Amino acid sequence: MMIKPQWQQLIACEAKQSYFKSLIKEVAKQRASDIPIYPAEDDVFNAFKHIDIAETKVVILGQDPYHGKDQAHGLAFSVQKGIKVPPSLVNIYKELTTDVAGFESPKHGCLTSWAEQGVLLLNTVLTVQQANAHSHAKLGWETFTEQVINALNEHNQGCVFILWGAHAQKKGKNINQDKHLVLAGPHPSPLSAYRGFFGCQHFSKTNDWLAKHDLKQIDWLLPQ
Repeated sequence: MMIKPQWQQLIACEAKQSYFKSLIKEVAKQRASDIPIYPAEDDVFNAFKHIDIAETKVVILGQDPYHGKDQAHGLAFSVQKGIKVPPSLVNIYKELTTDVAGFESPKHGCLTSWAEQGVLLLNTVLTVQQANAHSHAKLGWETFTEQVINALNEHNQGCVFILWGAHAQKKGKNINQDKHLVLAGPHPSPLSAYRGFFGCQHFSKTNDWLAKHDLKQIDWLLPQ
């Protein structure tokens, strides 16, 4: 699956910048050493393969990828089928169960069906070392994802930004709230979910906003 054209253009533009060149060089250097880096090289830009800038209805912004073996596959909070559902996603499912009628937690953690409907599952940082959370923070990914948010803010006709956790919320400060909806809350990790993530109703609020703007709502129910 190819990266969508508008995103291709943005990535090509950023690839010319010195920060991006040094970022990619450093990640490649680490991959060439004995340090496992996640997700796999081919999966780093997966979030940009399902929907283009204009087609994005919802942005769910997390922090950095899962750092366990075989977990991260380029969509924030998602894992491939057959991989144990991580604690943050278990909490997302708990919130969905109370917020969205008919939602039942699936036995898997694959959120691809959301991505296909227009949900950009994005982390602020796109790579990580195995068993070392935030190890690729400050390498330059934050600058890149800032450009992603800016592009959506400017060129998308109106979408919902769901910002979970302090890292994600920092990205929301320049979003035009006359055009877009911004929903901010604690990160769904077990460390912070009880500080206001549970009960946030971000999924139903998203669909209410989409309906008001004559956009097709997201079917949050996941195939079992």
